[in-house]
Amino acid sequence: MEGFMAKTSKLVGVAGLALGVSMLAGCSQSPDPAQQAMNAANQAQQSASAAEASAEKAQAAAQQAQAAATRVEQASADAKAAADRAEAIAAKTSMGGGHRHRMMRHRRHRAAAAPAPAPAEGAAAPAPAAPAPASP
Repeated sequence: MEGFMAKTSKLVGVAGLALGVSMLAGCSQSPDPAQQAMNAANQAQQSASAAEASAEKAQAAAQQAQAAATRVEQASADAKAAADRAEAIAAKTSMGGGHRHRMMRHRRHRAAAAPAPAPAEGAAAPAPAAPAPASP
């Protein structure tokens, strides 16, 4: 068993020595400058794509807001026109002394409805007929 332990300890020592030498030599896990540039370019491209998508969404939202503002403006104009019409109607109905409509009663007489016979020569003219009683 002593041989096995000696060999294992030597192997661990050699691995530790290799690791130490590589660290001293400056061999680190970071990528080389070309790889760093490629990573930065990829990240910039992703950021640009995300910014473009955000700009498109903002433009669509702005168009929707503009359409809503146009609808509100149209509704406001319609409301103003309706208020003007209501004011004009109110002005016509609240005029006090102007134009009054009066109910006129037309009378019809029975004598006027039927033509009277012509009076004979020398006879007196017939007396006017009495008004007809009003029917309910």
